[in-house]
Amino acid sequence: MPGKSHKSQPTDEEMALLHDNTVSPRDDRRIRGKMLREAVPRESHAEWKPAADRPDPVDMLEQGNIGRIQHLIPIRYGRMLQTPFTFFRGAAALMARDLAKTPNSKVRVQACGDCHLMNFGAFATPERNVVFDLNDFDETLPAPWEWDIKRLATSYVLACRDNGLKQKTEIAAAESVAQGYREKMASMSKLSIMDIWYEQIPWESIIAKTGDADLMKRRQEQLKKAKKRTIQLYYYPKLVESGGGKYKIKDNPPLIFHPPEVENDVFLEKIKGSLQEYRNTLQWDKQRLFDRYKLVDFAIKVVGIGSVGTTCGILLFIGPDDDPLLLQVKEARPSVLEPYVGKSAFQNNGERVVAGQRIVQAASDIFLGWTRSDEGKDFYVRQLRDTKVKLEPQFWDAKEMVAAAKLMGEVLARSHARSGDAAVISGYLGNGAEFDRAIGQFSVVYADQSEKDFNALAAAVESGRVSAVKVEAT
Repeated sequence: MPGKSHKSQPTDEEMALLHDNTVSPRDDRRIRGKMLREAVPRESHAEWKPAADRPDPVDMLEQGNIGRIQHLIPIRYGRMLQTPFTFFRGAAALMARDLAKTPNSKVRVQACGDCHLMNFGAFATPERNVVFDLNDFDETLPAPWEWDIKRLATSYVLACRDNGLKQKTEIAAAESVAQGYREKMASMSKLSIMDIWYEQIPWESIIAKTGDADLMKRRQEQLKKAKKRTIQLYYYPKLVESGGGKYKIKDNPPLIFHPPEVENDVFLEKIKGSLQEYRNTLQWDKQRLFDRYKLVDFAIKVVGIGSVGTTCGILLFIGPDDDPLLLQVKEARPSVLEPYVGKSAFQNNGERVVAGQRIVQAASDIFLGWTRSDEGKDFYVRQLRDTKVKLEPQFWDAKEMVAAAKLMGEVLARSHARSGDAAVISGYLGNGAEFDRAIGQFSVVYADQSEKDFNALAAAVESGRVSAVKVEAT
């Protein structure tokens, strides 16, 4: 991953696509949003049918594998084929193409780009408060706000089906995403710009409001465990072996392994050169903090579903007194939204991810930065698993599923309001449930399409067209 990074900034024209920086009153902007209903009726968002020129889904997935580590591709397919929901998680490029064919109000925000329910979670802020927010931004780009809602709502329909819940729960969950978004955006539209920017959603407050006693207890235990899982006391002993003054990341192939070239001193020196460029993207005080650690090892680590096959790894640093630091480095490829909304304003896709994350999240990792390798690959860097609480939707019943859907719709609205114009979006959505019902209808129909695509991939594996292998995550 060595090499130089290139920093660029969006133009004034590009920023104007996201928000109104004039002095026009919010009531005027709300009226402007309401007028958009004439061009794009809220009911029109229910529409979905595959375009006549829709490509074969397996062909699109194969196209997305170009440039990936090829021997890891079967692991990607194996993870996608667990259920239609896991397939959906790995098929952001398919849905991006489909969403581009659906109606939208032409109002843009800094979109997540891969907004499904497993890309939300609780994590520690730099102040060590635990907040709930979006936490994956590999595909982030300015795009229509409707796209994130439709992907999130569809993920709930598929999660409900995974859990064997009734169709009325699927629809209720999808509509709750839209309802939560609509109601939160209305409240965001009444706040000042700075109040929107500073708003956070503490995980403890969500636990306190949990209606189900068993779920509340489970969340309390999750948080307690997460706070104990520090780098030094939990992840370092689990992932690193030491002896004789040497430190090495433990191999656990095929999910964690050292590439052959890592034994080459020249390779490690190139990584150090790349890390110097990464260092320059940090704030000055964080640079001083980073300088206290020394790089001692690097290993490939397979993560997620959609990211499998891209160059992702762990960087192990050791400071004085055997003080460890584990950073995750992830390859940043062009966003799946790019063919439909235009190229990123940033020359480095790692910077695109970092900039998008900082715009959308209420608080971001202190070690978040980016770089570029000699081979021309872009990367972003962050801490590895810093006090994270992972969601467990497989245990949610109908009531929990609907409540979580509404919460995530609210979180998404807060995230969009940081970059977009809340008054315009709220004016478009209004106070009624027309948009909610449309999103419910769309999500059920699109979930059906995702199941067909899942079956197409399963058939491709059965025929030998592609290979899949199931490997348990560590």
